[in-house]
Amino acid sequence: MATSVNYGYVNARIRGMKSRLLGRELLESLILKPDTDAIITELGKTPYREEIEKAAVQHAGLACIEVALRMDIARTFRKIYSLFKKEMDEKYARILLNRWDVHNIKTILRGKNIHEPSSEILGCLIPAGQLDEATLVELVKQPDVRGVIDLLATWRIIYSLPLTQHFKEYSEKRDLAVMEYALDKFYFAIALDTIRGNTDDDRIMREMVATEIDVTNIRSVLKMIRDRIPIEEAQEFLIPGGAVLDEKRLVLLVKAGTIKDAMKQLAGSPYEFLGQVPEETFKQEKISVFEKELERFLIRKGTGWFFGDPLSIAIAIGYVWAKFTEVTNIRIISRLKMADVAEKIIREELVYV
Repeated sequence: MATSVNYGYVNARIRGMKSRLLGRELLESLILKPDTDAIITELGKTPYREEIEKAAVQHAGLACIEVALRMDIARTFRKIYSLFKKEMDEKYARILLNRWDVHNIKTILRGKNIHEPSSEILGCLIPAGQLDEATLVELVKQPDVRGVIDLLATWRIIYSLPLTQHFKEYSEKRDLAVMEYALDKFYFAIALDTIRGNTDDDRIMREMVATEIDVTNIRSVLKMIRDRIPIEEAQEFLIPGGAVLDEKRLVLLVKAGTIKDAMKQLAGSPYEFLGQVPEETFKQEKISVFEKELERFLIRKGTGWFFGDPLSIAIAIGYVWAKFTEVTNIRIISRLKMADVAEKIIREELVYV
């Protein structure tokens, strides 16, 4: 049953925004460019023109592209949020977009944990949630993990709560996974609590969030098996609320003992494709391959909503994921082109939707 919000207006606007996304042919033309300067020139002929021109004032090469992409996605998702706030229920926008706040905080913490240069960390951020570019820049400027958490707490950003609570454990174990898990669990708990109603929109949002929980848990299981984490300890890192994988089934995956045996247990589920990777991947326990396949699955799940009920939140979900994918693809092309990676390998890294 459709709700009373003005979906006709909102989704017409979003469909118009989607029409400006770059097609596969344009991405292919970027792959064929000889260098980042040529990519910048090509992007200057697309809807990224304004951001490219602004970024080019102070930056060149890859930095110009990275800055332009961050400005564009921030502007785009601010527009989405304003549409929700004016015409719909903004709680859905918060869930849709705040997942990138969590992504950004984890990316910054990882960077600080291994002492990555600030420019490298900034290049991996997606300023699409409530933490804007200026806020993210200040967080990246902090000297270490503790500095990032302290600044979040000073600004009273809610994500500082789970990080502060688990900082001592992180300090003792020197394992960032402790805080990443706490952050994910905190975000998903808030999201599920916010959408526990029975409207069509609540059900659609729950399905997407629950799928993300499944994917997050599978990633955790892969790492637990690879690192030989005892089952008692592993259970502490499983997030409740998944779409098809409850705690009992996740525990059985961990108990399987090997990644191959665990992935075999996913037969008959939406994740059975993980059991079909090359045999060499299982032998080498290359979980990056599985993580990439999970990311592709999540992207296709997200963008697939664009073909859902036109009088629901589905169109917005589809667009947000499609835009994220486009920006990710341009980043991949630009970085690999700068590294002089073969065109065939670049194409294999992209996700077409």
